Amino acid sequence: MPTPFDAVHIGARVVVRYRLGTDPQRPAEGPSMTDATGDLVARTDSAVVVLTRRGEVTIPRDRIVAAKEIPPRPSRRGAPHLAPTVAELQRIAGPSWGAVERDRLGDWELRASAGFTQRGNSVLPVGDPGVPLADAVDRIEEWYAVRGLPAKVALAGPVGFEPADDSLGAELLRRGWTAGDRTLNLTAACDAIAAADPGGPDVRITADLDDTWLAAYSQSRAVIPDVTTTVLGGSPGHLFGSISLGGGLAQKLGLSTPGSRAPRPVAIGRLGLAHGWAGLGALWTDPGFRGRGLGTRITAALAARARADGIHLMHLQVEADNDVAIRVYERLGFARHSNYVYLTAPG
Repeated sequence: MPTPFDAVHIGARVVVRYRLGTDPQRPAEGPSMTDATGDLVARTDSAVVVLTRRGEVTIPRDRIVAAKEIPPRPSRRGAPHLAPTVAELQRIAGPSWGAVERDRLGDWELRASAGFTQRGNSVLPVGDPGVPLADAVDRIEEWYAVRGLPAKVALAGPVGFEPADDSLGAELLRRGWTAGDRTLNLTAACDAIAAADPGGPDVRITADLDDTWLAAYSQSRAVIPDVTTTVLGGSPGHLFGSISLGGGLAQKLGLSTPGSRAPRPVAIGRLGLAHGWAGLGALWTDPGFRGRGLGTRITAALAARARADGIHLMHLQVEADNDVAIRVYERLGFARHSNYVYLTAPG
């Protein structure tokens, strides 16, 4: 499976193929294996329990042949990548970006990562906080104050929604919180993105975060020792893609310049794997190599790898006013799903 089964969280939707036990009542010519599809409700050293439509199925671990997480069943009809509701997509996308610390307030998730990235230091307010809304905001402000961080909430809605029209957004704005720039959620089928591969240099894909990939990532934003690696490696599963100089790449691109043959990545990308989806992020291309399709090449290669691992749906986040990037993603096959905006407490 694309992620270690023990990393799949309780409550995830899974499909487990397992060997049937010896049963004298079962004809010898009957099937030797079967599948259980449903929610993972328990896991021990010896067995897993899956809640299927027909009830709970307990599967001894030594009979499991294959298992993987699959997307939650959407509540809307339509193309699979557009079928999830706004709230469902937020739940799907949440674990694809790690955090140093996670805490719960009812159904809401509070994340803190020493200030590294907004996603890693904000509340995912999906579901019921378990307390009145005003009390929930009080607790959020206290939780982040203890950690020396500004309280921040990632509030999602349909494309073009206004935070003031949401009950939580209205409460935050009433308290003087400020809304930042909008972010657009885009979704796609991995097949479509993989088919858009323009070809070109080899893409190296690994499940491990190595020093050369991290050095390239540090060219796009400041990193924090230990914190950055925890966030980037904190998803249930992840894939790191890179295109490096060497093997004649500089000559192929017409960029044989002093130092251009150094063995370093000139383009990178990352997939966070969770809930049977692949979340694309951390795309970066060296300024000297932009405009040559390297980002598209990496995106398509990562989509193909995810598809090979049994993952068929992708999501990504892009600033809503980044028209150039949005046009590129839409040409690849991504579609607009929803918006979210970060609201930040005063002071």
